[in-house]
Amino acid sequence: MAEQIKPRKDMRLAALRRFATAITALNILGHTVLGFEQSFAQPLVALLATYSTEILLEVLEARRLGRKPRFLGPGTTFVDFLLSAHISGLAVAMLLYANDRLLPIAFAGAVAIASKHLFRVGTNGASRHFFNPSNLGITATLLAFPWVGIAQPYMFTENLSGGWAWFLPAVIVCSGSFLNTVFTKRVPLILTWLGAFVLQAAARHFLFGNLFLPSLNPMTGVAFLLFTFYMVTDPATTPGTLRGQIGFGAAVAAAYGTLMAFHIVFGLFFGLSAVCAGRGVLLYAKSLAAQRAEARQRIEVPPVPAEA
Repeated sequence: MAEQIKPRKDMRLAALRRFATAITALNILGHTVLGFEQSFAQPLVALLATYSTEILLEVLEARRLGRKPRFLGPGTTFVDFLLSAHISGLAVAMLLYANDRLLPIAFAGAVAIASKHLFRVGTNGASRHFFNPSNLGITATLLAFPWVGIAQPYMFTENLSGGWAWFLPAVIVCSGSFLNTVFTKRVPLILTWLGAFVLQAAARHFLFGNLFLPSLNPMTGVAFLLFTFYMVTDPATTPGTLRGQIGFGAAVAAAYGTLMAFHIVFGLFFGLSAVCAGRGVLLYAKSLAAQRAEARQRIEVPPVPAEA
């Protein structure tokens, strides 16, 4: 009797579940213990925006294609369907600071989810989004609402002291390293991004006279750790090959350094959005070239006539 082959485990779903659990725990601790300065209403409004946008757009897409919505079909539970929206909602609510305003937070959540449906490109026989949803939602909100800023890095450890102030960053580094080693396989991207970040600080020091060590200060904040281990490594919007990961990580650091050289704030988020946009253009050009090559091949090779 032939040996029964076990079905391959869905690593992306496993990663999403763990990421959703981690970011939920961080938000609960943040609003109760750590010192998050946003109101309790903001994560709730963000989740309402991301959940409703995800469900609405999925229903419209299902109706257009004549199929059942994925959250009603076999193989996908309603909770699993909303994992991505859950992560995006909590991320934008945690990283944006809009004082007591709720509209910008809802706007960020809606843009984050809508970007997955609007900005797509065909690759490897499938259509995939190329913008990091949470990052694009944050970028669009910072541009649309100039008075909105990024949450201050100190709030992640504001109420911690002594060894506890080191405990949270250590947990983020350990859990992020485990997640990206076992599930997303994005460790080369992380290492390249960190190394290139140091290089861009050195380049700005020698070219423009920036102080080298202060230019590395962002690396000491919890927000930078979250960006490094949980945002720039998004497996759905980053290359999977070793060469691609190295290029992507270096490009994000170069974009950040360029923005800093021109004194443009929020360089982490704007830089990642710019690199994702560039990657989307390259993927579209590659897909278009493949389609044209296939069309030429069909024209050049006439069909074999059927035998009489």
